[in-house]
Amino acid sequence: MTNEQKLKIGRRGFLGAAGGLAAAPLLVSTGSGVSAQEAAQGTGIYATAPSLSGRRMLGTLEVSSIGLGVQNMHRTYQTTIPSRPEMINIIRTAHDRGVTFFDTAEAYGPHECERILGEAVEPFRDEVVITSKFGWNIDLETGERLPGLNSKPDHIKLAVDGMLKRLRTDRIDLLYQHRVDPEVPIEDVAGAVKDLVDEGKVLHWGLSEMGLGTLRRAHAELPVTAVQSEYSMLWRGPEDEVLSVCEELGIGFVPWSPLGVGFLTGAIDAGTRFAEGDIRGVETRFAPENLPANLALVALLKDWAGRKQATAGQIALAWLLAQKPWIVPIPGTTQMAHMLENIGAAAISFTPDEISELNMAVAAIELRGQRLPDAVLAFSNVEAPARN
Repeated sequence: MTNEQKLKIGRRGFLGAAGGLAAAPLLVSTGSGVSAQEAAQGTGIYATAPSLSGRRMLGTLEVSSIGLGVQNMHRTYQTTIPSRPEMINIIRTAHDRGVTFFDTAEAYGPHECERILGEAVEPFRDEVVITSKFGWNIDLETGERLPGLNSKPDHIKLAVDGMLKRLRTDRIDLLYQHRVDPEVPIEDVAGAVKDLVDEGKVLHWGLSEMGLGTLRRAHAELPVTAVQSEYSMLWRGPEDEVLSVCEELGIGFVPWSPLGVGFLTGAIDAGTRFAEGDIRGVETRFAPENLPANLALVALLKDWAGRKQATAGQIALAWLLAQKPWIVPIPGTTQMAHMLENIGAAAISFTPDEISELNMAVAAIELRGQRLPDAVLAFSNVEAPARN
């Protein structure tokens, strides 16, 4: 069996024995014939699946301690098209199991993931927190992705109107600027969002992958609830400055790609190669010359998985939760078993000595390669222009 075939089976279907035994019921493949109601009742493979009871605060916004990222539900990393009914099933089962925090964006699809989330949560809309994001230059009607970014105030307001229709709701609980527009002062962006807040269409706002000066200016104009940026054992960049600024300003932090696009689950080995269209194929951290060194991190996770009777992915998520009480990861998935496994991470705890030991071990591993191609990284850490 090739590594690409292994990936198609599922990112955790071939984990090593370390940490796999305790979660074995969660690693059984689930088909779309299993309803959310059956899953919620805890029968079959769900008999030992956990529910999520923990809550955390992002600024003044209360959410479940682990959320669900609705990004790839229109297509997977392998560019296959998941079953739409099963994606809705997963979202509804996540809610049944205590997840209240669902993250998407107009750029995901574009537009299609908002439609999937809106349909899924419509029966219990008032019980969950919905986030979405604006900022990429996306045609408001067709969803066509156009070059560059667009955070012009008038465009933001029209984009939000479209989000509300697709999400089948009258408000967005947390609205992010997806990337900083280098042509629009952040004060103008905040002003547009404030107008939306005054109209009741938006309740909280945040930024993603922004420059720190822009974050401070945005927060001064309209208090920011959360920052969303990549953060995991595989990419620890936010530890340099972003987390300390969030702590100083009372802003929550939402790590995207908390499982390192599947790497931290053990689903990738030194021989793995990626299909055309899979973004991991152009991330040099997964290049053949870098993978063997970076797999030391997976070995560490599997060791701790054995110690904690968990899976490697659960340890990676629990590590994030242990860093700060206002960090809320949003792992995404298109498989029911993976979603249930992910929320089980909230039940894993570390003693002060254990987290100190684990932090030291993570820091000792020298990771190789970039997290994203240069052309994509160019959109991160951007500072908005000064207001004239």
